[in-house]
Amino acid sequence: MILQFSQFNVFVNFAIFLVAAGVVWAAGARITHYANAISYQTGIGQATIGLLLLGGITSLPEIGATVTSAASGAPDLALNNLLGSIAAQVAILALVDAFIRERALTSSIPDPMVFLQGGLNILLLAIITAGAVVGDVAILGIGAWAWFSILAYAFSVYLLAQSQGRRSWLVAYGGKVDHTLDEQQDKAEREANKAFEGESLRRLVLWTAGLGLVILIAGYTLSRTGDALSEQTGLGGSFVGFVLLAFATSLPELATTITAAKAGLLTLAVSDILGTNLINVGLVFVIDLVAQGEPILSQADSFAAFGALLGIAVTALFMIGMAERADKTVLRLGLDSLAVLLCYCAGLVILFFLR
Repeated sequence: MILQFSQFNVFVNFAIFLVAAGVVWAAGARITHYANAISYQTGIGQATIGLLLLGGITSLPEIGATVTSAASGAPDLALNNLLGSIAAQVAILALVDAFIRERALTSSIPDPMVFLQGGLNILLLAIITAGAVVGDVAILGIGAWAWFSILAYAFSVYLLAQSQGRRSWLVAYGGKVDHTLDEQQDKAEREANKAFEGESLRRLVLWTAGLGLVILIAGYTLSRTGDALSEQTGLGGSFVGFVLLAFATSLPELATTITAAKAGLLTLAVSDILGTNLINVGLVFVIDLVAQGEPILSQADSFAAFGALLGIAVTALFMIGMAERADKTVLRLGLDSLAVLLCYCAGLVILFFLR
């Protein structure tokens, strides 16, 4: 029997929501260290571990929220949770900039693979935006644009896997190749791994899987209480999905990126966010697979389309910062991070009136 959170009053649901969010935060903070230790022991790069392992695990709340919301007849909540998470998580990267003491975040990332990840994020979001604008038709019960998005996601993973360890270009600072960033990254990895010296790879994997299960259960709880709160507050599934639920299910990413940034594992932090966002786009396929009725992008309105465009905008701003590599900060935030936060906040205001 599935627990019906709608039978509780709004205060009880909000309390449950906060407790589940706290569990997600704690598990997300801890799992960063295990991911780094696995990367160190296996020799798999930080970008790949962030994309596939850490990104996949911290996506579990989004997966739980997507499946449960779609299956319970709230596909709009599921879709807007995914789109809201994408925009919110890029805003998280901007907030993490405050934890980089010496340089702006986008001038401190040593691995060019994150640039490829960002470009693929924009491409996949453009696919979702196109589907929301022109509508969708079902193919084998699933929307054509949803098929396109899952195939594009699979190609993205293949392309990123092929790019592992290949430096197509070198990071520069002040017109010269910046080898110090790689040295700082290697030192940070060694320092972070000291706490796990002597731990077997098997034990690390088991702990990681256990924490992933905790995140999945807490994410399910967040989804159900978020759905109930959307009805009880009168804000509607679209806005609650985009802001409240998206923020809560993004807590693992917030915890992991802050933890990684404090430890100097910047590539891991950024790849976690961008990897999670790629998965979120692919989950549109899951909504169509689970939900009843016509394809979800056929039901999408201007709210969803603008939400996807907001994700494109903040991701593009972040990539512009990586390309420019300026090291100017305001209130400990890079100028690009400040632009991302302003864009995100302005977007939320517009979305409030579109709800």
